[in-house]
Amino acid sequence: MARSPDTTHRLNQLAGRALAGMISLVRRTSKIVYEPENALQKLAADHPLIVAVWHGQFMLTSGFRPGPDVKVAAMVARHGDAELIGAAMERLGVELIRGAGAGGRRKDRGGVHALRQAVRSLKDGYSLVMTADVPPGPARRAGEGIVTIARMSGRPIVPCAVASSRFRSLDTWSRLTINLPASKIAYVAGDPIWVSADAGEAELEFARQQVERSLNAVTKRAYQIVGADIRRATPLSLTEPDAPPADPDFRLKTYRTTMSMLRPFAPLILKVRERSGKEDPRRRGERLGHASIARPTGALCWVHAASVGETNAVLPVIETLSAARPDLHFLLTTGTVTSAGLAERRLGPNAIHQYVPLDAPQYAARFLEHWRPDLAVFTESEIWPSLILETSRREIPIALVNARLSHRSRRRWQRNKSMAVPLFSRFNIILAQNDRMALGFSALGARNVVSVGNLKIDAPPPPIDLNELERLKAALGDRPVFAAASTHEGEEESIAVAHRALARSFEGLCTIIAPRHPERGTALAEMLKNLGFTVAQRSTGALPGPRTEIYIADTIGELGTLYALAPIAFIGGSLVERGGQNPIEAVRHGAAVLTGPHWQNFRDAYRTLLRHEGAIEVKSSADIAAAVLKLLDNPIDMQNMRDGATRALDTLSGALDKTVEALLRYLPDERLKRAS
Repeated sequence: MARSPDTTHRLNQLAGRALAGMISLVRRTSKIVYEPENALQKLAADHPLIVAVWHGQFMLTSGFRPGPDVKVAAMVARHGDAELIGAAMERLGVELIRGAGAGGRRKDRGGVHALRQAVRSLKDGYSLVMTADVPPGPARRAGEGIVTIARMSGRPIVPCAVASSRFRSLDTWSRLTINLPASKIAYVAGDPIWVSADAGEAELEFARQQVERSLNAVTKRAYQIVGADIRRATPLSLTEPDAPPADPDFRLKTYRTTMSMLRPFAPLILKVRERSGKEDPRRRGERLGHASIARPTGALCWVHAASVGETNAVLPVIETLSAARPDLHFLLTTGTVTSAGLAERRLGPNAIHQYVPLDAPQYAARFLEHWRPDLAVFTESEIWPSLILETSRREIPIALVNARLSHRSRRRWQRNKSMAVPLFSRFNIILAQNDRMALGFSALGARNVVSVGNLKIDAPPPPIDLNELERLKAALGDRPVFAAASTHEGEEESIAVAHRALARSFEGLCTIIAPRHPERGTALAEMLKNLGFTVAQRSTGALPGPRTEIYIADTIGELGTLYALAPIAFIGGSLVERGGQNPIEAVRHGAAVLTGPHWQNFRDAYRTLLRHEGAIEVKSSADIAAAVLKLLDNPIDMQNMRDGATRALDTLSGALDKTVEALLRYLPDERLKRAS
């Protein structure tokens, strides 16, 4: 049962009282040093002022109070953790300003109100204590809010830090530090930083960087004075890139042992999957780490993609890297039969495809001993512990490109952080799809994370088979066409109902359904026939006849042809809670995109498309029918939507060039490799 707000408030008050008592105990039982010795007098001379600290070192900041008669206010966010801190600050005689900036989020958490109240408090003679870094980070990166307050109030910012010789640090985004009694405590204050009232954007940024540099300097100095290891209080995201990665924990070791013990069952598991068409029996050895082809001579870049979507995204990376480094050879590994077929059709002469080995340490080691890659590139969320650990053990640079971290995945990894940190700290670079995901990877121990955008935005559209396109056009004639692509179970019924409603307005309408999993085609055809529809199934070789109402495109690799055929495409996995599928492929072929409300897997793309009116969100069969009717009836609306989608993509592109530029730094020099 959820706690009532009153109960939560009372608990926070009790915990805050205990924390205030702890802070008092730490100060009473510890030896305290100030640097400079007259730090409190200097703070008093500049009162009212802004005392800036890093979020993780907030606990003992009440010690920067210049005197008992000096009025002090503290800015505290409006969320659960801050309620406790706020209660403690109140017990220590500090007034509160509630609210905080949104950091990298869209949602404001009272930041505008807090800004105004902070400026008002400074003008009323209160000194202000606040953290310079804004939750949820990045940690130890000063935000714009603190310099804006200084500009508006005309009062200086004094960077301050406190450290104790005895402490515990919590595994939070800012590495929150709990100071312990009987310590040596150092309070260090930097020089005041003034921001002129007419400061422009460049001056504000310069001041922000000053605050950041000075806070890092005083924090380092405080830990030096007390003789404590600052690395224990440093957020994981700020760990030096060349520092040794974290050792595997007990659970990671248990996972590897378990995978090793399951090896006798691997052939049986693969055989069962082969019967359902999910494995290629001719290449079973590859799944056990046995290569089916010799390693090419020279530099080799290994790229791993899970399935078709990831392969489509990473193929342009391979092509662009190949153009930049003609000496390179590529090994592409995937885990599905469909992605293997795609690789066979689209890989160039300097690239090889193999199935990725099962994630047992012995299979991973066998695979790596044969291929000896010079760089390993994983895509999106492909985190295979044995492959990563074995690759790192051989000192092969590892990159994660188009890195994706859903909210659910982030929570799962956070709950298992002792497993996450040894894995993510082994990546030399992680190229994330957006800022939010970059923060998430940093919080999980990744050292070098860069937000570059989504490779799927820059990927070329899926190819069109011109012969098949002409055959389909001839079969359909001038009939209106609507496509539903990458649909999942539970969505096709809604598409069928929408078709029935639309058929009353558009005589001869043909709806094409391309299920995400083509093996569902036959069952889907039977279901629709039972609902009274005339159905044709592409996998049987049939074309849509004059009376075909729904045409099931249950084949592989033909989405480009279908998008070129249909002026409007509903993108599946979005009416049901599957997170949606990639809309960019349809947009690139000029199809107007409809999506259900569940599009979180492609959040950036859909947000931008919807903001530019380049897509329509639908929630039911009635919505689908209304949207298709509107667009087919109004060619101008259709063209405006296509133009909006093009504008949206223009704002999102650029990930490919940034990804290739980053990866080139980790590849061996061509001359050195040739000499070896």
